[in-house]
Amino acid sequence: MNQVQVHSLFTNFDIDLFKAGKHFRLYEKLGAHLTEVNGVKGVYFAVWAPAARSVSVVGDFNYWIQGEHQLNVRWDGSGIWEGFIPGIDRGTRYKYKIQSNNGGIITEKADPFALFCEHPPQTASVIWDLEYKWKDKKWMDTRKDKNGLDKPFSVYEVHLGSWRRNAEGKFLTYVEMADELVAYVKETGFTHVEFMPVMEYPYDPSWGYQLVGYFAPTSRFGKPQDFMLLVDKLHQAGVGVILDWVPSHFPEDAHGLGFFDGSNLYEHPDRRKGFHPDWKSLVFNYGRNEVRSFLISNAIFWLHQYHVDGLRVDAVASMLYLDYSRKDGEWEPNIYGGLENLDTISFLKDFNEAVYAAFPEVQTIAEESTSFPMVSRPTYIGGLGFGMKWMMGWMHDTLQYFKKEPIYRRYHQNDITFSMTYAFTENFMLPLSHDEVVYGKHSILGRMPGDEWQRFANLRLLYGYMFTHPGTKLLFMGAEFGQSGEWNFENSLDWHLLQFGYHQGIKKCITDLNTLYKNHPALYEKQFHADGFEWINYTDNENSVLTYIRKGLNAKDDLIVVANFTPVVHENYRIGLPTKGKLVEVFNSDNTEYGGSGVLASKPIKIDKQSWNFRDYSAALTLPPLGVAVYKIS
Repeated sequence: MNQVQVHSLFTNFDIDLFKAGKHFRLYEKLGAHLTEVNGVKGVYFAVWAPAARSVSVVGDFNYWIQGEHQLNVRWDGSGIWEGFIPGIDRGTRYKYKIQSNNGGIITEKADPFALFCEHPPQTASVIWDLEYKWKDKKWMDTRKDKNGLDKPFSVYEVHLGSWRRNAEGKFLTYVEMADELVAYVKETGFTHVEFMPVMEYPYDPSWGYQLVGYFAPTSRFGKPQDFMLLVDKLHQAGVGVILDWVPSHFPEDAHGLGFFDGSNLYEHPDRRKGFHPDWKSLVFNYGRNEVRSFLISNAIFWLHQYHVDGLRVDAVASMLYLDYSRKDGEWEPNIYGGLENLDTISFLKDFNEAVYAAFPEVQTIAEESTSFPMVSRPTYIGGLGFGMKWMMGWMHDTLQYFKKEPIYRRYHQNDITFSMTYAFTENFMLPLSHDEVVYGKHSILGRMPGDEWQRFANLRLLYGYMFTHPGTKLLFMGAEFGQSGEWNFENSLDWHLLQFGYHQGIKKCITDLNTLYKNHPALYEKQFHADGFEWINYTDNENSVLTYIRKGLNAKDDLIVVANFTPVVHENYRIGLPTKGKLVEVFNSDNTEYGGSGVLASKPIKIDKQSWNFRDYSAALTLPPLGVAVYKIS
């Protein structure tokens, strides 16, 4: 006898929106919801399975027996099965047992909308709620001022499982992170933290990029409310939270979204569009309206329920191109004969429009590595609608340049200046991410040439150049103190290195660069506009020196930046300047506090009425070796 009572949270309007791909709060309807019906407490279940002949809820409460609690299919052709089961409470484990109309195939699936999951390798969903008393009202009321494109945006990228571990080598919990990580980020001065995927995933070596529980923070580190506490504490400390979001692909694990109801429900049925050869995973069917509702609802869910301040969308390039990582014959052109995935383009525009309509104070950030146009331009002028895009070209060219011995850099000046030819075509974020410190690429420090002093000087120079280059910033954990070895997701960062002076110096340098960035409007007010940057001289390849001006809304805030990419101290090095006055040094990467040699401008430098670099005024400077110096005109 079926023990499921007829009950529904859906209105006809909900169903119409769902079918049209315009229901962006599906998590309020689908999934498992603790509720009360006719005075009886229990759980309302709803799952989308249009190819199903029957759907049963199996779990602890019925000894996992199929058929004991069969859901009822809706009459409206939506493919939704639903019903109320009395007596079930928070903490109960469950799955859906689905018998398909497709040859009678039987699948046993975790709930796509589960709020909590068992600790992997266990695979059941867990009945849960999202009750939590937030204490971040001050942040939420003012975060528009923190997340704007004309505000300082310095991101610390974190992998929760390997940032730091306890004395027994075990993960820190969300609650422990709420103390240790929050204090560390506040100390080092980053404005935002970006978490590599926190949604539930079965396989540790995937780093979280193969998701099965899209609505559940991974149980590896605690319960949903514990993750809320971590976000809450970061907000109370004045730090924003960005989540990596993976709408690009998902694994074929038996309990996941793949072949969900015995049909290609979430994945595209054509393997040329529905299977990713690089990651051996399935690709969403972006042309199916219900799938679009699922994905956009998921994005809105984290912004709404977890107070998240931004989403960094993973692997956008793989979504945009039909031929991505595919050989001839393995892909089919679109209806116009092109290689762009038109369904993806439409989906991403809908996603960004929905996010910014509901949360205009957040940011979406695209990890997009090609020259696809207008990624971070509004949809109403033909763009994809993202707030920012990773500047992968800058990352690649800059790291290639810094790998070279300084004596050879004179022949590669174009590598370090090329980014400025396209720097304002998008709203770019400069990323030195986790992808740059794995698979034999070495750590960022490990790329630097020369003896020990030179390697650390080069690293400080790189960071100084990065923080004074137009665009927002992202640095992967460990890089802020000069991690020596490659990142290993199975181990903690090498925190013991901070007992050594050079590593302490890198951390101090990053802390001061974050302060510089936040305290000087010229570095952020026009970070995405061409009139916020002006070359003084980019042609001195013989000395491998760059000089440029960063400009704010007010000319009095302008900064002069001089970068010397060789270990040679240049004395009486003259640069052209726009006005008279004095140069006051506000940052120098050669500071002895950072491990530098101390070639500083301890006193203001007089600006002469002598034309230079096509300007009426100039000043003679002493350039620090492998250093970047920043000046303000007073």
